[in-house]
Parts: sequence; C-alpha cells; structure tokens
Amino acid sequence: MNTFKETGLKEEILEAVEGLGFVNPTPVQEKSIAHLMNSDVDLMAFAQTGTGKTAAFSLPLLHHVDVESTKTQALILCPTRELCLQICKGIEDFSSKLKGFRVSAVYGGANIDNQIRSLQRGCQFVVGTPGRTLDLIRRNKLRLENIRWVVLDEADEMLSMGFKEDLNEILATTPEEKQTLLFSATMPTEIKSLTKNYMKDPVEITIGRKNVTNENVSHFFYVAQQRDRYLALKRIADINPSIYGIVFCRTRREAKDIAEKLSRDGYSADALHGDLSQSQRDHIMNRFRHKHIQLLVATDVAARGLDVDNLTHVINFALPDDNDVYMHRSGRTGRAERKGEALSIIHAGEMGRIRYLESKLGKKIEMKMIPSGREICEKQLFRLIDKVEQVEVNDENISDFLPAIYEKLNWLSREELIQHFVSVEFNQYLSYYKNARDINVDPREITRQSKFNNNSGGFDRRRGNSKFSRFFINIGSNNSLTPKLLMGLINENVPRRGIEIGKIDILKNFSFFEVEEPQKGMITDSFKKVFYKGSKVFVEPSNKDNRRSGGGGGGRRDFSRDRGDRDRGGRSGGGFYRGDRNGRDGGDFNGRKSSRSFDRDRGNRKGSYSSDN
Repeated sequence: MNTFKETGLKEEILEAVEGLGFVNPTPVQEKSIAHLMNSDVDLMAFAQTGTGKTAAFSLPLLHHVDVESTKTQALILCPTRELCLQICKGIEDFSSKLKGFRVSAVYGGANIDNQIRSLQRGCQFVVGTPGRTLDLIRRNKLRLENIRWVVLDEADEMLSMGFKEDLNEILATTPEEKQTLLFSATMPTEIKSLTKNYMKDPVEITIGRKNVTNENVSHFFYVAQQRDRYLALKRIADINPSIYGIVFCRTRREAKDIAEKLSRDGYSADALHGDLSQSQRDHIMNRFRHKHIQLLVATDVAARGLDVDNLTHVINFALPDDNDVYMHRSGRTGRAERKGEALSIIHAGEMGRIRYLESKLGKKIEMKMIPSGREICEKQLFRLIDKVEQVEVNDENISDFLPAIYEKLNWLSREELIQHFVSVEFNQYLSYYKNARDINVDPREITRQSKFNNNSGGFDRRRGNSKFSRFFINIGSNNSLTPKLLMGLINENVPRRGIEIGKIDILKNFSFFEVEEPQKGMITDSFKKVFYKGSKVFVEPSNKDNRRSGGGGGGRRDFSRDRGDRDRGGRSGGGFYRGDRNGRDGGDFNGRKSSRSFDRDRGNRKGSYSSDN
C-alpha cells in the first residue's frame, strides 16, 4: 500500500483525507488500516507518539460505521483532555464529507450538562477520558450496548496515570462481541494484564522496536552538582537561542519554582501543573503553541496529551525513575521528520542510569560539557549578527529618518559603530557571564560516584563522608508502600532542597529509611501532620540508629525497634536509594495510585501530600 487511495476506504473519506494534504500513510497507518478493513480480530499496535495513530484507527472505523444509526458504535478512550480534543478534531476532519456522522468529546474540567446534551442528540463515535466517561456511564447517559469498537489510545499513559480501575469498569460494561484496539508507545506489564482480560487473541503490530525512542531524537546529558542544576538549565537555554521546548520536573512545586525563576531571570517561560484551573491551563497552552512561551516547565501528568509537534528540545531537569517515562518525554520532540534533542541534567551517581537507558534506547546518550560563559556569549553574539544581516530593510519607511541618524552618528568610525550597535543588545550577556565559574563536575568525581555497589544491587550514590540517621515509619508493603512512593512522601513534605536519603527497607507493617544526620530534626518536624491513605503517619528515630559512613555501601540491616519488632515476612526496598526535593534519585510517584483522590481528567491529585506524578 503506497497511497491512501489503495486502502479501499470510501470515496467520502478519501476526499477528506486528500483535502487535508495526506497522500501516503505512515507505517502504523498502513498496517492498521489493512488489518481493520478486512478483519474483526482485536489489534494491539505499538508505535511512537506522533506517528499518526489517530488516522490509523479512525479511518477504517469511519469506513465501517453505520451512519444511518445515531447509536454510539465506537468508544475511544485517551488519557487527557488535550488528547481527547485532538482525536475528536482529527475524526471530525476525516469525516467532514461523511453525511450523518457525529462525534462527541467527553472530558473533565468542562460542563457535563453540555456533554450530556451532545450524547442525547446522538453520535456514532464518543472520544473520552476515563474519569468523565465512567461518570456518564454511571449516570446512564452514555449507553454502550451498541458498541462495536473500543479503542484504547495511549494505553500506557492511561495506566501510568492510575486509570487501570476505571478502564476495567468501563470495559466490563461493553458488549462481549466487539473489536478492541489498543494503541501504545510502550509495553509495560500493566498492558499485558489488560490485554489478557479484555482482548481475544489480538494481532500485534509493532512499528520499530517497542520502548525505543524516535530516531530523529539525539540524546545528551550534562553532569552538575545539585546546587548548580538551575544554573546548568539557564546555560543550556542560552547556548540554544532558538530553543522551543519542555522542561520536565518531578513535582508541581518544583515546576512552579523553576518557571518562576526563569521568568524572573528574563526567560520566556511558564509552568504547567495540576494546581491550574482548566482556563489557566488552556491560556498557557495557547501561548505555548503560538511560541509566546519558549520554555514550558511541566510535570509528566500535566504534560500528558500535549499537541505540539515542532519542539526543538525536551529537557529532563531530573531523570524520571521509570525508563518508559524517559522515552515518552523524549518522544515529544523530533516529530514530523524534524530533528530534536533530549537533554538531561544529572548528578554524578546517575551514570549507571544513563548506561541502562542506552541499552533500552539502543542508541548512545552522549555527555556534553555545560557551556562556559565565553561559549554562550559567542553563540549569542553571532546569533545577533545573523539576525541583523538577514533583517528585511524597508527603505520607504525609514528613508525620512536616515539623514538625522547619519548626522547623529557621523562622528563614529565604521568599527566604532559596530561596537556600539553590538553592545546595545549584548552587554547583558557580557555582564552576566563575566568571570562565570565552570560548573562542570570533575570527571574523576563522575567515575568515583558511578562505581557499582555489589551489596545493594544498585549504584553507590552516597557522598564519601556523609553520615546517616535511621528513621522508623509506621507504613509498609501492606499499605502498598514502595521505595519510590516513600521517596515521594519524603520529598513532598521535607522543606529543604538537596536532602540526601540513604538506605530504605520496606517491611510489611512498617519501614526504615536513612537521611543525612544534620537533617534529623527536620524529618520528625515535617511529618507531624502527614497522612497516607487516610492514616496518620508517624516518623521517629530508630532505636538502633546505624550511623554509617557513606563510603561502604553495605552495612547490616537493622529491622529492630524499641518494641522488638521484626517483620520476617517483609521485603527490602532493594538496595540503596537517594533522593532530594529536585528528584535526584527516586521520590517520584510516576502516576501510581495512592491515597489521594484523582481529578482524573485534569491530572490534579488531591490529598494530604501532593505530587503530579
């Protein structure tokens, strides 16, 4: 199949597709359309974000839909409002010549009464986010007895955002005889469970390799001390004057903080996070799409479903704990045959993570040196010169002013005139970066911090002379606690940035964790009013406080407390973890369920502690 005309689609659909300027299907479109035109067998399609998955499923379904009936025949589920509207708009475009066809979008953050009225008027396709879709099903306003197709678009994203229970309930209400289509960029374990329960011997289509990012994306990393990460971010922005990208942070607090600092320092930046109302979010996204904002600082949840195709950069202000999340982030650049860059700012102890990501990506993540002040000044200067050289001169509009200007400046030589002109625009950079220090990490420190810790099964990330205090916390694996969730709980409630967290032991009914000894008092103060899954959290120093020097990495586990508790049925957190407020290693919720209620369609979690992930 080389063109859409060879697919066998109805003439009305082909006419609409041609009007949109599409001639040749992408690989995922070609394979999906070929299957769906001729088979009712379930389908799993794995392809990277931005490869045209909407057309891959909507075009053949439009070909088969019964426009004479106004009953809902296709339900398309997606993770976010933005993606919901994007899919709905795509379907409207593809069906513009198909008389009698209607599609409705249902999502949170919008008036539900208007959406109910749209459903009552009748529509063959419904595109929805899981939370709002389930709400309408429970109200008996969205009827699914006539469903012929269920599409799970960005299935991995929906699962990572905590929609598994909603999806199970929605799918359980659909007819037994239907065709289920799953589209995803990656293949996490949760998808395997979903396919086992709700799909029948599905055909699998894989474009490229699963869990591998776009070939148009180049991957780089910079190594910086914790205190210098923001400076590194600014230098990255300055060395890329035409940057148009997303800076990913772990928490909404961090996203707001970084965006405020960038704006205060004169950068065109704003934050996207779960605390925003829908109107605020729409306003920010509209400005970003029109490039009135160069840098959008966001959390993973807040950035779900963003419809922006021409990003030049994706910047990880901190590496995510989940490798699939890294791939999702980097997949937002390098779209539509454009080149893009995925940049990460890491600390020395994360070199092992970089090597592991390389094995997953199947390509090299190259180390770059953080630009020096001189390099930035040179880059900005020649950008200014290029801009002047290429500017369009309108003789007619300026001719009347030129004699006075010539007279005003005739005392300057050609060289002096150029110097004055450049200095007007360039003095700010020269002044800011004058005597700027080198913030790159010593390569010897990188090598030392990257040594593998055989005792922990991970990487020894402790600072050489750090001493740690051990704490007891009254929640454990029976409360669904994991090292990542514990890291997030600590990071969200401790006010100090850069706190070092040491060894974590997760047991059944309680757990232990270590922090730098100087922060001992801060920990107990920070957890006085914290709740987890509706229960009060108690944190206190462990009776047997193993204060170990950070150079070793092993050390015996102390499962005891003054009550003599030892939870033999428990499990260890799996080695050594370290994290901080800015997400230096762990502390990330990664969209997993917790005690917080979830305003599902707006990515806003609520509760006694907060995180966007």
